[in-house]
Amino acid sequence: MKLFDCANCSNPLYFENTHCEKCGHHCGFSVTKLEMLTFRPDAVPMVSDKDRKAYKYCKNLEFGVCNWLIPAESEAEFCVACALNRTIPDLSDQENMSKWQKLEVAKHRLVYQLVRLGLPLTSKMLDANTGLCFDFISKTEDSDIMTGHADGVVTILLSEADSVHREQIRTQLSEAYRTLIGHFRHEVGHYYWDRLVAGREQAVQKFRTVFGDERTDYGQALSLHYEQGAPADWQDRHISSYASAHPWEDWAETWAHYLHILDMAETAYYFGLSVKPKLRSKSLRGTIDLDPYTQAKFDRIFQAWMPVSFTINSLNRSMGVPDAYPFVVSLTVLEKMAAIHRLVKD
Repeated sequence: MKLFDCANCSNPLYFENTHCEKCGHHCGFSVTKLEMLTFRPDAVPMVSDKDRKAYKYCKNLEFGVCNWLIPAESEAEFCVACALNRTIPDLSDQENMSKWQKLEVAKHRLVYQLVRLGLPLTSKMLDANTGLCFDFISKTEDSDIMTGHADGVVTILLSEADSVHREQIRTQLSEAYRTLIGHFRHEVGHYYWDRLVAGREQAVQKFRTVFGDERTDYGQALSLHYEQGAPADWQDRHISSYASAHPWEDWAETWAHYLHILDMAETAYYFGLSVKPKLRSKSLRGTIDLDPYTQAKFDRIFQAWMPVSFTINSLNRSMGVPDAYPFVVSLTVLEKMAAIHRLVKD
């Protein structure tokens, strides 16, 4: 994520801020400018301190789940991110409201990345064939609905916003990492396989060369994975044990980690992070001096990111908390991420 500041007083702003804590000016995110814009609290209409244009907030500001801006002249009520919502939970339930707010934080950060990558992003309510939408569902005892993706519909269970429940599932499935942003990145990876690979002969052939043949029976492959587990050498070829279940899951897991690394690298870049450890070996020295979204080669992004990631993990261990990035990226997995990067860039 980029760093943002108040155009009125230069105080740093978080991506989710609705006002500046120092000067009190209102603020919101402009998806067209990829910037936080600020406004005088008493300004009617809301005229930006920076570009002197008029804006309005997304309608979901009233629920505390969105701070994105829409040009004042637009007839749209919802921003680009909120327009992707097909189903939201029953907001008369205060617990639902709290969980939805957490889901929207993760989803808005996802949409920011998709916009930065220049990926196609159309609401399924506008394009039923190729659009994307989100259903946020509260699961009942007699329901078999699960978090997942199908034909452009990403379903996220509200229970995933419960940190205790999420940790229980993570432990039950022996996962190294389970977060809301991780769910969003994984499931949207399935959607972009449909958009960027499926039906494109050249892309399909490249996919099969790198990830395997997706024509392998999906249901049978998953059943086998849950019955027998991952192969003993899965770390040599996959980013997670689940990625070894089927080429589609390998793609979605690798896609999610590709986005993880881009986001961490961008954040480190805007903070100006560099690592110069007091070791004789220079292998952990590195500086993220590049905006990863502008780079043509993923290898360069990875080599700049890796020392910073190791440093962050080491700091976490100093505090007795889990690694921020608890994964080993093999050369085979690195090539898979590079293949995704090339496809996105193309």
